[in-house]
Amino acid sequence: MASITTELVETGAKRDGRGRRIVTAMERAALLFAYQRSGLTQRAFAQREGVKYSTLTAWLQGRRHAGRPGPRRKIHFTEVPMTRAPAVIGLAVQLPDGVVIRGGSVSEIAELVRALRS
Repeated sequence: MASITTELVETGAKRDGRGRRIVTAMERAALLFAYQRSGLTQRAFAQREGVKYSTLTAWLQGRRHAGRPGPRRKIHFTEVPMTRAPAVIGLAVQLPDGVVIRGGSVSEIAELVRALRS
């Protein structure tokens, strides 16, 4: 009888409660870019990269629909009161979720961030 030797290699990737690897937005963008350049079919690329085919197709579909406004993607605006109006808009900060905050000074931007988080 033949024996089978297996080895578990931990890559350090984050996993969810079900053991699935969590892919960051940057990793996902890199994979999608690599797919476009690969010339492979979606199924072949997913198999090569160790990604489920259905996951890859969902990512591709999500990217195609990202620019289109739809019922699931509502835009929300919030009025943020400030103690004084900015004199010159010279600084801009982009938050991790894509929100861009512009102001004339660091204190104004900090005030906006505090107001948004509250």
